[in-house]
Amino acid sequence: MTYIDVILPLPLKATFTYAVDEDMAQRVKRGCRVLVPLGKKKHYTGIVEKVHHDTPGGYEVKYAFALLEEQPVVLPNQLKLWEWIADYYMCAEGDVYNAAVPAGLKLEFKPKVETHVRLTSTYRSEEKLQQLLDSFPKRAVKQQELLLAYLQLSDFFEGGPHEVSKQDLMAFSHLSNEVFNALVNRGVFETYPFVISRLTDDARSLSGLKPLNNNQQRALDEIKQCFENRAVCLLYGVTSSGKTEIYTHLIEETIRQGKQVLYLLPEIALTTQITERLKRVFGSSIGIYHSKFSDPERVEIWNKQLSDDPYMIILGARSSVFLPYQQLGLVIVDEEHESSYKQQDPAPRYHARNTALMLASMYGAKTLLGTATPSVESWYNATEAGKYGLVELKERYQEMQLPDILPVDIKELHRKKMMYGHFSPVLKEKMEEALARHEQIILFQNRRGFAPMIECHDCGWVPKCVHCDVSLTLHKYTNQLVCHYCGYTTPVPHICPECGSQDLRNIGFGTEKVEDEIKEMFPHARVMRMDLDTTRSKTAYEKMIRDFEKQRTDILIGTQMVSKGLDFDHVRLVGILNADTMLNYPDFRAYERAYQLMAQVAGRAGRKGERGLVVLQTGHVDYPIISHVIANDFESMVQAQLSERQVCHFPPFYRLVYIYIKHRDRLLTESMTAKFTAQLVKVFGSERVNGPMQPAVARVHSLHIGMIMLKIESTASMARARELLLQVQHLMMQVPQFKSLQVYYDVDPV
Repeated sequence: MTYIDVILPLPLKATFTYAVDEDMAQRVKRGCRVLVPLGKKKHYTGIVEKVHHDTPGGYEVKYAFALLEEQPVVLPNQLKLWEWIADYYMCAEGDVYNAAVPAGLKLEFKPKVETHVRLTSTYRSEEKLQQLLDSFPKRAVKQQELLLAYLQLSDFFEGGPHEVSKQDLMAFSHLSNEVFNALVNRGVFETYPFVISRLTDDARSLSGLKPLNNNQQRALDEIKQCFENRAVCLLYGVTSSGKTEIYTHLIEETIRQGKQVLYLLPEIALTTQITERLKRVFGSSIGIYHSKFSDPERVEIWNKQLSDDPYMIILGARSSVFLPYQQLGLVIVDEEHESSYKQQDPAPRYHARNTALMLASMYGAKTLLGTATPSVESWYNATEAGKYGLVELKERYQEMQLPDILPVDIKELHRKKMMYGHFSPVLKEKMEEALARHEQIILFQNRRGFAPMIECHDCGWVPKCVHCDVSLTLHKYTNQLVCHYCGYTTPVPHICPECGSQDLRNIGFGTEKVEDEIKEMFPHARVMRMDLDTTRSKTAYEKMIRDFEKQRTDILIGTQMVSKGLDFDHVRLVGILNADTMLNYPDFRAYERAYQLMAQVAGRAGRKGERGLVVLQTGHVDYPIISHVIANDFESMVQAQLSERQVCHFPPFYRLVYIYIKHRDRLLTESMTAKFTAQLVKVFGSERVNGPMQPAVARVHSLHIGMIMLKIESTASMARARELLLQVQHLMMQVPQFKSLQVYYDVDPV
């Protein structure tokens, strides 16, 4: 008897074993899709993890219903990667399957089909066709018109016929279905289903590679030299130094060797600009993959990567690490420092950069990490641990100077009542000058919405989410209060429900508020806002970036989306409206992240032409980070961070695992968190365990959350640490009242 072990798209640790009949046993392979039962009524599309003859004991084995195709849809290296992710990030392989595979491949996938039209075999010769045209009676003039329209669309007399859809034919001819049906009944036309691709075939003339300048060529040569001895290289290049052109030359060399390239980006917004640049060189060799694509589109890309004619270059966000690769030769992780590469919820809580490193190693491929502001961990791995090579590119392209950064003390200006809303006199003046010169402006505020919260001025009441322990954010344009954790919405109140006061005031400000103030100050300026609320569709990103590139917009207001590698020629002025919101965050990475965000958004200014200017508004001009940003002194910043982290036992010297415990009952959650902490202290020692703790938001979706932080030395065995951790969890779950609680892990949190 032949058996298969199957991964199901469920958060379950184990695979499930099924028997297969003799016919299926001859055809089934590892990585194929099978339809299998689970329980009495449910059935799922599973992935075959193993084919074997080991009879399971202790239970009756069910038979698999069907083999959905005879060729694997998941390749061996993909299954190997799934196993590594599940093990390292402490989740189920079913979680990985759910995240990795498009939903369409978990069901019977239906291709996109159009109704096409062709002549019946009787009339496919020119002679028969001419006889038909001559034989139309006078009352059938519209039938003759429709036939002539078909012949024109199909290029019948110029070497056709080409494919013609019924929809296109009817739109072209402006005739009715009755006329069409008459030709079908007459035996002239016949219809047939035609499968069409959802993928665009972007035919364009190619421009070839741009020559590199001396600095870029030197960096490229050093990267190649580094790859001779190491699998990973960190390219530390200042903003606008031309890193993308270096990537392009490496990609060209890789695909010339017949190998594929994975080019990772942290934000979907970036794919629009990078795609245009790469397609000018590589044309239709590029496939795009990210969450804004429809599920059928993602299925088609997946299937193309399994075909004999796959995309040689995949450009995408973090989920593109899961695609099938047949001959992967190079992985590029652009803006490698970005926290967007880390999946937060749901599981698997993987880091795409680290997963890409593992993926590349499975194929023997090289990995290039590129950024103007490296993560502390990557910098340490390149400079002190010796794991990565390091190549530096410290000059901007065409010798452009880095922007001049002008700090403005808004605390003092508020005291003197000299602020224009949230704009200092300096920033307002510089904006007026830039608009007068027809230059573009980017304004950065790292909060969306109109105001982070509203408050009753009389009694201090603040509206809170009914499901989460957070205040609601005011969104003025929808006139709603919104929870940014669970999505709960409620209308904006007109009076305080606690004391009846009508004096409800906005506290803080977000991108919506900035947009309102700009329209009031500069009524003739063309303003655009880029944040999560305005970019929910794939086309929204593309249109915004295209409009800004073509100078249809004067002022772009945005959250951290505008800081990530966007390249605009006419931006001379960048305004950072409130640097303090980035600094006052309860996280050991706050200083590092604040530097990265400010340096990156500053780098959008003055990329072409004259030197750019950044107006940096802060209430703490004396903070060391402000001087680091002004001087573009990344190395001093990172050395200070490394010293602090070594003392405090944080990455890169220690690895972190956050243990989360969730339940609707607060007391039960607190009880288990305390007991779990005590047991961990017995196993790992008190110096490695911090807890029990409450996360910054201690209730989400009506579930109370307990948290424990575990610190493991980077030199210790993480495999052994995970093993001990799971043993403690198993011990906790033996306590009857704890069986209903959720326990999950966040390994290497960001």
